[in-house]
Amino acid sequence: MKRFFFSLLMAFVAMMPLRMQAQIIDPVQWSITIEDLNESEFDLVATATIDPQFHIYSTTMPDLAPLPTVFDIKTSEFFEAVGEARDLTDVPLFYDDIFETEYKQFSGTAAFAQTFRKLKDGSFPITGEISYQACKDGQCVSLTEDIDLMYGSEPAVIEADEPETQASTKSNIWGMILEAILWGFAALLTPCVFPMIPMTVSFFMHGEGESKAQGRFKALMYFIFIVLLYTLPIAIIIIVTWLVGGNSVTADIFNWLATHWLPNILFFLVFMVFAASFFGAFEITLGSNMVNKSDSKQSTKSLGGIFFMALTLVLVSFACTGPIVGTVLIKSTSGEFWAPIVTMFAFAVAFALPFALFAFFPNLLQRLPKSGGWLNSVKVVLGFIEVALGFKFLSVADQTYHWHLLDREVYLGIWIVCFTLLGLYLLGKIRFKGEKEVKELGVFRLVLIIIDFTFVIYMIPGMWGAPLKALSGYLPPKQTLDFDLNRIIEENSEKVIEYVDAKFANMAVAPQGKSQPVATFDEEVKYADLFHLPHNLKGYFDYDQALAAAKATNKPIFIDFTGHGCVNCREMEANVWSDPRVKDMLRNDFIICALYVDDKTALPKEEWFTSTYDGKEKKTIGRKWADFQISKFGTNAQPYYCLMDHNGNLLMKPRAYNLDKDGFVSFLKEGLKNFEEGTFYQHVVD
Repeated sequence: MKRFFFSLLMAFVAMMPLRMQAQIIDPVQWSITIEDLNESEFDLVATATIDPQFHIYSTTMPDLAPLPTVFDIKTSEFFEAVGEARDLTDVPLFYDDIFETEYKQFSGTAAFAQTFRKLKDGSFPITGEISYQACKDGQCVSLTEDIDLMYGSEPAVIEADEPETQASTKSNIWGMILEAILWGFAALLTPCVFPMIPMTVSFFMHGEGESKAQGRFKALMYFIFIVLLYTLPIAIIIIVTWLVGGNSVTADIFNWLATHWLPNILFFLVFMVFAASFFGAFEITLGSNMVNKSDSKQSTKSLGGIFFMALTLVLVSFACTGPIVGTVLIKSTSGEFWAPIVTMFAFAVAFALPFALFAFFPNLLQRLPKSGGWLNSVKVVLGFIEVALGFKFLSVADQTYHWHLLDREVYLGIWIVCFTLLGLYLLGKIRFKGEKEVKELGVFRLVLIIIDFTFVIYMIPGMWGAPLKALSGYLPPKQTLDFDLNRIIEENSEKVIEYVDAKFANMAVAPQGKSQPVATFDEEVKYADLFHLPHNLKGYFDYDQALAAAKATNKPIFIDFTGHGCVNCREMEANVWSDPRVKDMLRNDFIICALYVDDKTALPKEEWFTSTYDGKEKKTIGRKWADFQISKFGTNAQPYYCLMDHNGNLLMKPRAYNLDKDGFVSFLKEGLKNFEEGTFYQHVVD
């Protein structure tokens, strides 16, 4: 085991020289303010806080010298530039032996300013960017800082809170640990993790003749392996990433595990193999003599089996825990070196503890009277459950790559058949080889039969569009249904409303209280053949197109960073978006823009671009929007909801996964109010 982790560490170290050239973290933090000089002029002041060992350059540089700091502000009918940008910080001239010239370079802190003259009174936006070059030890990187401010006391500019990724770590490490523990327990309820619990129970059933101490030792080692597999590789990745300055490779790894067809197909096959074993096709067993010191090879084999069982759990769970882990890892790029490792350890302990308890539990089952036949029935029941839940991974690959093999009705059909067969098995109508006939039903079995067939009846209406909110995280999106009765009714209702509105529009006097319509935006929706919004909502799947639509219709933008494999996204859509208040506001008051960060559809070659965030070329729709989310908002978690105006200014602090319907309604209402008043939320990304 030590050799394995040492080899992994050496592999990362070997890659360091290759990555050093490609990725350098942003070493400069900016604070941008507006200062009035007199009644007609004001200064835009930008103050840079520069990481140690780095430096940036003056606004005025010789021809043969590094790149200067440049203000690129978009002037308008409201203001114009007066002169050029200038340095406010004074430092001695630096003589460069290479360029053989003198210039100013700044370390620590530096302030710059640009003067502007007002052409009209009132409030107006100031947008643009500052471009600069940061260097250390002969390595330089060219960067930009976006400017989005509002001049004038009304509307105001809301100062951003300290970024959550730093504030919580600096102020209360124990708060972060507690949050990680809660996330660890919550992860057990996700569709990717929950089905691994019965697999664990079955796996540890095969311990005939074990002593109590042996069973506990196995369970303890299972717990330790889970914690190590989460914490140790993560710690290595964080350390190496921190050393070389890269801050996007980890996000790419977790995105690959959660959405790429290869790991999802492998996870699907793992579930099918376990199901076949549960049905009696073959047995998955471990060596029974785990702690026999006289047979070290047999003991090593047993430990290896437990290790790979733990490894399977960790890999499969990444499909749901990846975004959580990815968010924790991003914190390390802000300089919080030990906090992510400590919080990841807390997460792993909380996550692994219930599995360790379940690993203890099968040994107690074996001591129950006449346990053999009952345990075999448990295995078969688990087999049906594994078949049903295993299709979740195949569904993720299907949605991400648009194979259209497992649309909602096909997926539901498989589940309905699986659980119908399970009910028939519990009734004794189906028997597997070697099983005895069920001559009478016990109370517990009868309760299971009632629950099972109730569940089957609950699923059947879903074939024609019933929302099935309790299963929203497991099922493909409702919009993949070929025949959605609710959608047909809603579409025809809208046609009736449009007909009535058209009749009123032709009348000389409009109905009392009916407002005049805003401008329309009739451009064909980009990617409409690939993506669809839930609840028959209309919107866009390209940010630039949504921005144009927002300007044309004078509405704010509701950005939904989502993904095909995002379980929490489906739960939000089924349980929060379905609220009539939310649907009404999204339909009438906002331009919806759903950006799928995990989609694998290739972009046209002319749309490929090199990211300013990590220097990598982006060639798919998913990578384009993932890069947009990380570079603009500093997070890669989904769902992530942003309310923005026509110019890309945030109206509210973004909102993540939260099933509080009232809170989501307030989020939308306050964002709409801020849009009408011109009040913005200044979001700072380190």
